[in-house]
Amino acid sequence: MATQQKEKKPIFKKVKDNEQYLTKKLDIGATNFDVGVRKMKILSEEVHVYYCNSLCNSEMVIFLFRELMRVVNAHRPNIKAKDVIKNHLAHEQVMEIKTLDDVLLYMLCGLIVVLIDGEAVGLVVDVRNYPGRQPEEPDVEKVIRGSKDGFTENIIINAGLIRRRVRDENYRNELIRVGKRSKTDVCISYIKGIANPGLIKTIKKELKQIEIDGIPMADKTIEEFIVKQGFNPYPLVRYTGRPDVAAEHILEGHIVMIVDTSPSVIILPTTLFHHVQHAEEYLQTPSSGAFLRWIRFIAMLASIFLVPFWYLLVLEGSSLPHWLSFIGPNKHTYNIPIFLQILLAEFGIEALRMAAIHTPTALSTALGLIAAILIGQVAIQVGIFLPEVILYTSISAVGGFATPSYELSLANKIVRLFLIIITAIFHVPGFAIGSTIIIILLAQVKNINTPYLWPFIPFNPKAFFNIMIRTAMPTAYTRPSIVRSIDDTRQPKKTD
Repeated sequence: MATQQKEKKPIFKKVKDNEQYLTKKLDIGATNFDVGVRKMKILSEEVHVYYCNSLCNSEMVIFLFRELMRVVNAHRPNIKAKDVIKNHLAHEQVMEIKTLDDVLLYMLCGLIVVLIDGEAVGLVVDVRNYPGRQPEEPDVEKVIRGSKDGFTENIIINAGLIRRRVRDENYRNELIRVGKRSKTDVCISYIKGIANPGLIKTIKKELKQIEIDGIPMADKTIEEFIVKQGFNPYPLVRYTGRPDVAAEHILEGHIVMIVDTSPSVIILPTTLFHHVQHAEEYLQTPSSGAFLRWIRFIAMLASIFLVPFWYLLVLEGSSLPHWLSFIGPNKHTYNIPIFLQILLAEFGIEALRMAAIHTPTALSTALGLIAAILIGQVAIQVGIFLPEVILYTSISAVGGFATPSYELSLANKIVRLFLIIITAIFHVPGFAIGSTIIIILLAQVKNINTPYLWPFIPFNPKAFFNIMIRTAMPTAYTRPSIVRSIDDTRQPKKTD
């Protein structure tokens, strides 16, 4: 149960009292080098401007200071200072606040706060300039055609990238702060009148119930609080670094969560089949997109079942027909059991993948060549690995890289290892029962009341056809029923 919030402390009328309180809270001028106060005298009133220079646009702040200094010569000293100062703050976002808690919050978010002697309110000006990079195409979602921009670690830029694509007056960006100490901004984006209100209410309730110091891991921490995944390795939310993908899901009726400091956004609700789609399929002709989708499906299935199935055929070698007699060790000599070879190859490939991530770009290509040519070839020659083990584990690894979702590829790798182990123990029954257990467990998973295997289980023929075959956009008349949108019509049906 959420604890009751403490009562907020109002702003004092005397700026000296406010200065004493804020200096004590922030150690201004002592241990905090990036927070400070600029004191001025305007229209016979003492004015203090509080700022955090590491998050402010210095040029804009200086411009505002110059504008305030002009007030001294442009107005009589006997008029109300607050109204004049507010009018001379040349910025599109100026608002009033009444508590010192808000002063601390907005100042540490990168805004400046103007406190005027004799006034129990403060003026807040948005001059944020968060450090970060420019939008660029995400590494794991590259496309041949289509836009080349991508999300950054700046929530304002990310919201703008989506807003540019969804210019509907009903599009909403609701801001909620999460973390007692980090106070991280989390934006809930949806279209009012399309997105399911019950889902919006549930997500907002879950976010407001989060009680933690901070979320430096950003969207991943938010995901764990909302979906409560446990030990299920399969991803229950979809991440994307592409604004066009996020905008498309919003138009379908999904909800997107933008977390400050994260270069990806969360899409809710999602099923397993949301993780197997890629933007490239929708940037080519329908027939080419369907071809790419099926190649991707085959690669993903190979990443799960190819190595366990080959190992099963090796174990049942005496029962194989003549035309499959080439499968297995045959004339090759080896010194390590095939089961251990497979495990060593699987762990070796994963170790090489991690090594490539941590290797400087200039050396990563050399690392791949060393792994593929030297290690693999020498290991075969000395009898550590069979050539077939290297072949099939490599094909499975390629299938993992062909999987659009990185989280899904890791889950498939865990399932593949499970099938290898259970096949080694129980042979044919182990492979069959293990595959069945995986499907049953996934069929029981519900993600925010959304069946994870929809539209396969429960079966929806029309939606399943759209998953299997990439249809043309002019025939997409309705939104996916799984989002339970208020308005399920995307475009009217054309009549002759």
